[in-house]
Formats: sequence, C-alpha cells, structure tokens
Amino acid sequence: MRRKDASTKRPVNLSLNAKVLDRARELGMNLSATVDALLAEEVRRRYWARWNQDNREAIAHYNARIAREGLPLARYRTFMKGDAPEGDA
Repeated sequence: MRRKDASTKRPVNLSLNAKVLDRARELGMNLSATVDALLAEEVRRRYWARWNQDNREAIAHYNARIAREGLPLARYRTFMKGDAPEGDA
C-alpha cells in the first residue's frame, strides 16, 4: 500500500453537508487536509479488513499449526514466564 505523502495531489469535486461545511470553515479547518487524512485512514482500515478476509483461510491454518506445534523459535525465548528473577514476575 502506498503512503499518501508519496503521492501527488489531484483536484476532485465533493458534495458535503452544507451546515457541516459552514461550521468547518468557521472553525478555520483545512478541508483538503482533513478529508485527505480521514480518507487515508478509512482506505487503510478497509484495505486491512479486505486483506484479513482474503487471507482468513491461511491465517486459520497458521493459527492451527501454532496451536498444534507451538511457535517455531519458542525454545530460544529468554523472557518466558518463570524466567524472571523473584519479585519481577
């Protein structure tokens, strides 16, 4: 997914609620920056929702494997429960 700050800007026409638009202007809001940030967040949210949906089967298989076999490098963990000095756990 491309970062929004690496892209060029393109003018678009939007239809917005007139009362909300008037209030935003009264508050001195930068409409372009606000809409750009909110749209970027919504695109990011939907992108990952779709990615999770598209990959749900692979994720389920991976989770089942971890449940069955454990984490691949678990034996190298030094911070597991019981390893902390007394009073730190």
